[in-house]
Amino acid sequence: MVDRRKEIQDRIAKRRRLESKLESSRTEIPWSEMKVDNQEQYGYESVSFESGNREKEHPLFKKEYFLFKILGAACLFLIVAVLFRHPSPQFEPARNAVSTAMKQEFQFAAVSSWYEDTFGKPIAFLPSDNTNTNVAESDGQFAQPVSGKITESFETNGEGIILETGSNSKVEALNGGLVIFAGTKEGLGKTIVIQHVDKSESWYGELENINVTLFETVKKGAEIGQVTASQDGSKGSFYLAIKKDDAFIDPKKVISFE
Repeated sequence: MVDRRKEIQDRIAKRRRLESKLESSRTEIPWSEMKVDNQEQYGYESVSFESGNREKEHPLFKKEYFLFKILGAACLFLIVAVLFRHPSPQFEPARNAVSTAMKQEFQFAAVSSWYEDTFGKPIAFLPSDNTNTNVAESDGQFAQPVSGKITESFETNGEGIILETGSNSKVEALNGGLVIFAGTKEGLGKTIVIQHVDKSESWYGELENINVTLFETVKKGAEIGQVTASQDGSKGSFYLAIKKDDAFIDPKKVISFE
């Protein structure tokens, strides 16, 4: 008790010295120091997460909840592994459901549009470009990507068409959306896939150049690539396909070609 009283007296004396220095030099004492002294004067202990209390759990982090999520993820992984390793026909419906879910494209465009409508700004991890409008600009109506004529119909391969264009023609986006693929696809060469808000996709293949990047938002009519020139350089061509509800549809049904 005597030691505690002496400690309080020392702190009071320390504060008086500080006040004396303040009056003589008129220098400002940091508020944090004054606050700590006030707490100590009346016998309260200061609490900080920066030093001396690192063993205390942060209020925004729940270790038990975090471990529970890890355990749940591990259990889910083991269940899926058993489904595909066990030959029992009773698991066939579950295996089909998992396979279907894994093959479906994540609807980035729809989610991005909902997020922007709800919170007023684009998702942070998606690239932003002030020259482009947001994904929600998609109006569900497709525009002609380039002036040309069909040289290979949808009936030929059941997925897309081949358009013959002028040499060095630029390919434009059918509608506003999000680029979910920009690279080389087997059988299509340089390819761009744009996902639209209505969950449809437009495919542009056999391109000479790609002018967009993965997860870039593009607006309707934006230049996204260039057609491949013929050997003599007099013509150009590229592949076009439209996918809706996991099935390809004939572009002629939604786009007017010359």
